[in-house]
Amino acid sequence: MMTSNRPYLVKAIYEWIMDNNMTPYIVINAMDENVSVPQQYVEDGQIILNINPSAVQSLVLDNECVMFSARFSGKPYNIYAPMHTVLAIYAMENGQGMMFNDEQNGGPPPNNDDHGGSGPGGNKPPPRKKPTLRVVK
Repeated sequence: MMTSNRPYLVKAIYEWIMDNNMTPYIVINAMDENVSVPQQYVEDGQIILNINPSAVQSLVLDNECVMFSARFSGKPYNIYAPMHTVLAIYAMENGQGMMFNDEQNGGPPPNNDDHGGSGPGGNKPPPRKKPTLRVVK
């Protein structure tokens, strides 16, 4: 079995966006227990982050995670997100980039045959909306 291609695609799209003098944004699944982001900026289980070098410090984009320091409303935060939680990377100016679906996560696709609520397995988070990107021409 091959390793996930997500880290390679994220890094490549990041470089492409930067080479075109655009601003790279990533969408993170903030519901993952290993994600460390300021929760007050999470909407619908996701957070959108500007990862432009002028907005962050010590950016790490490697095969395992996205990690950096940034300020939110003047307060410093250390951001950490495993690479499998990256749902999209795109240029803020024109929306061009790439979205990743859950099947590319390396895990099984979500089980869509239950009818909402929590089953005997415990509490289940509400379904999340997928991020949307649009092409502006």
